[in-house]
Amino acid sequence: MEILRYSAFSTDPAGGNPAGVVLDATGLDDAKMQAIAAEVGYSETAFLFPEGQAGGRIRYFSPLAEVPFCGHATIATAVAYAERFGPGPLDLRANAGDIHVDTTPGTATLRSVPPATREIPADVRAALLRALRWDTTDEALPLRAAYAGAWHPVVAAPTRERLADLDYDVPALRDLMAAQDWTTVALVWRESPTVFHARNPFPPGGVYEDPATGAAAAAFGGYLRELSLVETPTTLTIHQGADMGRPSLLTVALDADPATGIAVTGTAVRMPD
Repeated sequence: MEILRYSAFSTDPAGGNPAGVVLDATGLDDAKMQAIAAEVGYSETAFLFPEGQAGGRIRYFSPLAEVPFCGHATIATAVAYAERFGPGPLDLRANAGDIHVDTTPGTATLRSVPPATREIPADVRAALLRALRWDTTDEALPLRAAYAGAWHPVVAAPTRERLADLDYDVPALRDLMAAQDWTTVALVWRESPTVFHARNPFPPGGVYEDPATGAAAAAFGGYLRELSLVETPTTLTIHQGADMGRPSLLTVALDADPATGIAVTGTAVRMPD
């Protein structure tokens, strides 16, 4: 078994979001995958169980638990696969559903499962803002839970300064997210109609913050489309990780058809062993 390490959504190993990648996890059970993810220590490690010539079953483990879908680890896996076996399409079966990925050298585009949004009850919204230690949000981007393979509450910052000041109550947010089945919290600030900045606390996975979160970017794209907060079709640019010193760039393409999945594109680069 070979454990690769790639950083997704960057061309620089010092940027982006690191992911562990196992291109052939045949024979590994849940306990072994969880132990490997904990040892690797990144927010996720992806385990591919090959089926046929181009794809297979894929599972994702954080240091603490399995997650149904992970965007940055999918991009990392696809780029690693393309470097090993050649670029082209990949069809992956995740716990969240089928994920199609197209690869070119160094770059991958995933297509998420169909997205969804839902209201968050008032008491849960209040608990979320208390845990984040936020008093206000940007009301032009309503607080909702968004899904494109995993659930993420979308909380919009009124200013870039508010987004930069991340100091949340870790136990309170972790417990709330576990109770609500949220994977990360999508904190966003809108710079322009199609340019956003994002941060993603991830305490249920044992990670204070993710520097690039493809699953949350896909969910956010679906949220914007469903609530008619952008004109479609369109392409979004999401900047993430700068506040952590790991700048990342995510590109999100939205079709006009509300039934289609969300396309997320990013680069990935091998990290030093």
